[in-house]
Amino acid sequence: MLRLPKFINKTLSIRLSLIVVSAMAVLLMVSLIVMLFFSRKAMKEEALQKASHTLESTVQRIDNILLSVEQTTGNVYFHLIYNLDKPDMMYEYSRQLVESNPCVDGCAIVFKKNYYKGHEYFMAYYRRNTHNIPIKESWPDPTLMQPSHQLTSEPHDSTVVKCDTFGNCPYTEQAWFTKPMATGKPGWLNPLEGMDVQEEPIITFSLPLYDGQEHVGVIGVDVSLSLLSHIVLATKPSANSYCTLLSGNGTYMVHPDSTKLHKQSALNQASRGADQSAILAAQAMVSGKTGYMPFTQNGEDYYVFYKPFTRAATPGRAVENPNWSAGIIYPENDIFGDYNSLFNYVFVIAIGGLLLLFLLCRIIVHSQLTPLILLTASAQRIAKGNYNEPIPDSRQNDEIGRLQNNFQKMQQTLATHIDELDQLTATIKKRSEELRTAYEQTQKADRMKTAFLHNMTNQMIEPAEAIVRDVTALSDNSQDRQRDTSSLVGDIHSNGNTITDLLKNLINISDDEKLLDEVPMNEEGINGGGQT
Repeated sequence: MLRLPKFINKTLSIRLSLIVVSAMAVLLMVSLIVMLFFSRKAMKEEALQKASHTLESTVQRIDNILLSVEQTTGNVYFHLIYNLDKPDMMYEYSRQLVESNPCVDGCAIVFKKNYYKGHEYFMAYYRRNTHNIPIKESWPDPTLMQPSHQLTSEPHDSTVVKCDTFGNCPYTEQAWFTKPMATGKPGWLNPLEGMDVQEEPIITFSLPLYDGQEHVGVIGVDVSLSLLSHIVLATKPSANSYCTLLSGNGTYMVHPDSTKLHKQSALNQASRGADQSAILAAQAMVSGKTGYMPFTQNGEDYYVFYKPFTRAATPGRAVENPNWSAGIIYPENDIFGDYNSLFNYVFVIAIGGLLLLFLLCRIIVHSQLTPLILLTASAQRIAKGNYNEPIPDSRQNDEIGRLQNNFQKMQQTLATHIDELDQLTATIKKRSEELRTAYEQTQKADRMKTAFLHNMTNQMIEPAEAIVRDVTALSDNSQDRQRDTSSLVGDIHSNGNTITDLLKNLINISDDEKLLDEVPMNEEGINGGGQT
């Protein structure tokens, strides 16, 4: 059991204050735990709700971008399909498609081998010169654009340039051409997959060209992942959060760090020294499920809220859903930063409040216990013999006030009894002195009487011996007769009188002592007849 210091055990006001503060601290602690628990839960639910809305918005924004590219490509397709016999028009369609949609990074219209006479390979490829033009905040948001159904004849954009090649191998060997030609279905692909090039990361919408009999070519429309990331990341739920988009194999399609786009996989972070929780979070994202998971990255705690990338159902949209997953990365401090600050503020306020409560309790309890302190001091002085110690009247009507008044009455009664006891003690002491004096006088009288009796006895010895001699002489016939009988009788008579007088004196003394014993005691306990 916890033992308090001695000075606390000896101070009732401090102990009472500590009891009150301890009870309040327990109550406050329980209240704070409950409040903070539900506050943290509410903040997590709010963050989950905000992340869910942001994910929906992010998926919609990405899908709007993809949809705008698909619709722009579809518009070109319906013009292009009637001019397949005009190869020069393919360059114009390619250029206008890039210029008509700010999200399009490039457009390649390609055909199978020897489709056009004199052209084994035919590629009409235009792209934006993004190496010289930075991404601008003022670029139009494609999510707010209305898809155009006609190609415009506006002046040419000087940033759009013609290119002859794409990648480091013939386009007929690249996935964005071979897959739609084989399946006959449009789709979004990574055109640089499997190629070792330093091209800017892009995704390509591949739409096969059908001439009524067979698929003869492909329209490949590129979207810059950096631009896509810039547009998506412009909207984020908190200051330090960001959006990300992972492909089915875990590669980054949207990320604030452009060096990771289509070059790193979130599933292969172990080789880069990533925490195991980050790898598990990436695996959860690409699993196609909806939820959230905490993880650690670079020594900081994060939460990832994720859901599958689902495309909106639009009439005439035949593109299948890609196996993508969208996620919102939240630093834990962004979610619980206000909560942690609130917790610190509440903790400081609680400690300050408890200290203030302790001081107030100490002052109030001390003021209420002041009569007890006075009574304690008075009791200590009374214990030292100051029985006339004055105790003031109490101005309180509570138990302490009644205790002080009763203690005052007890002190007054005790003082009265002590005074009476002192008087009785003085009287007893005086009588003891008188008895001691009387006893000493009695002892002295006894000694005198003994001496007197001894003296009287000594005086009786000589006459008695004389009488004995005279009687012996009278009774002894052989005694010398020179002395006559009358002389011996006279001596005997004289000695007998002497003895008789001594005996009378002894009898008189004995009678006087008997009378003295019969005299009653006076108030001082001494014989009224005085001392003989």
